[in-house]
Amino acid sequence: MKLEIGIGVICGLAMGVAFAEVKLEAGNGFLKFTGGEGAGKGKHVVLLAGDEEYRSEEAMPLMARILAEKHGFDTTVLFSADADGTINPKAAGNLSGAQAIDSADALVMSLRFRNWDDATMEKFKATVEKGVPIIGLRTSTHAFNFPNDSKWVDWSWNHKTGGFGRTFLGETWISHWGKHKGEATRAVLEPGQEKNPLLSGVAGAFGDTDVYEAAPPADAIILLRGLVLKDMTEGSEPADYKKSTRASVEQKVNEPAMPVAWSREVKNAAGTTNKVLTTTMGSSTDLKSEGLRRLVVNGVFWGLGIAVPEKADVTLPEGFTPTNYGFNTNKQGMKAADFAK
Repeated sequence: MKLEIGIGVICGLAMGVAFAEVKLEAGNGFLKFTGGEGAGKGKHVVLLAGDEEYRSEEAMPLMARILAEKHGFDTTVLFSADADGTINPKAAGNLSGAQAIDSADALVMSLRFRNWDDATMEKFKATVEKGVPIIGLRTSTHAFNFPNDSKWVDWSWNHKTGGFGRTFLGETWISHWGKHKGEATRAVLEPGQEKNPLLSGVAGAFGDTDVYEAAPPADAIILLRGLVLKDMTEGSEPADYKKSTRASVEQKVNEPAMPVAWSREVKNAAGTTNKVLTTTMGSSTDLKSEGLRRLVVNGVFWGLGIAVPEKADVTLPEGFTPTNYGFNTNKQGMKAADFAK
């Protein structure tokens, strides 16, 4: 069963703001926004929400709305959900509405430790092998977690290859480099990348999530580095203690600062090439940062070969109030339509 309604009606009821040109279809575990006029008209971006901690079920609908309302893309958000359509981030084996992946022109991911069924993984693999651009947020570096006897084990985060994360996004899970829930992140531009189109209109970003340890491969272009801050406030000074990396190299925590955003072009097993943007930021609270929202939007434009706007409109919908990240902090009893408001 699905509900089809103009999003302007939903927004008008909730906030008195109409977006009449954008239509919403809300079904069992999915949302679809049909974009209006804009540079993205005719392109379909599929956003995958499925993590237990960083509130991707809030972050992906937000970015879907911005892409549709401000830039004309058709967008579909697919959630982890129970059989009755209740959004459940712990339903790691479920991706509702997975057939939408088949028509994706670009993928935006915010996933963690998923173990989808064979049919869903086949769809995902086939779409990746078409060479679609991929934008991976936060825990997508460790998107999949399959048992050792699974045909998909080499996609797992802890496979000897680093799985999907290392192979495509450029890193898998290593560690919290900053202190989790104690040291926030200030993202700063990598010197020499100021004119990179992915950073068009991006002066930096702030996130209340911590910096992840990351060592992208040599083919990656580092865009942003994440300064570990002394506390959780945006104006805090950078931390100055020492830590040891995965390679057992001791360094000051911000010398150099860890990469928190980078791009790659990856030739896949089918011989096509995926343009990839990865950021280890991306909780729903991180996306309060205008710079981070614009980086994600720029990534979609760049990946699809559409000219990146000088300063893409990433205005937050009125009333957007993200839930603090954490396990078991997700809003209970929610259906897909509830995240369109």
